[in-house]
Amino acid sequence: MTETEAEPEGEGALKERVERWLAREMPIIQMHGGTSAVREVDPDTGEVVIELGGGCKGCSVSDVTTGNIEAELIQWEEIDSVTVRVPDARDSLGDHDQAESIMGVDRTEGGRGDWGSSDPGQEHM
Repeated sequence: MTETEAEPEGEGALKERVERWLAREMPIIQMHGGTSAVREVDPDTGEVVIELGGGCKGCSVSDVTTGNIEAELIQWEEIDSVTVRVPDARDSLGDHDQAESIMGVDRTEGGRGDWGSSDPGQEHM
């Protein structure tokens, strides 16, 4: 029995199967401190949206991981579109207008000042 024949159709069943596949076939995600979540499944259109997080944010090989996920899932008979999102590491830290420290965690580059700057600025003297 193939993965797509394993269970009845429907959003819940497809979502569960994709989640199980991710856990079974992509253990590297969790092994490297990453997370995966099936965010959207539409069995009528065949669209699946997966989001990677944790250690995947800012990882230099996350594009390889997303490509592998997309290449495999698009082969499933009931899936016509696969989107794998990996939020940019800066997305969870806020934008340039946000305070430099959130709950004691300095989010500036190297802890030295504003984004991308090696000059700590007046407020740090």
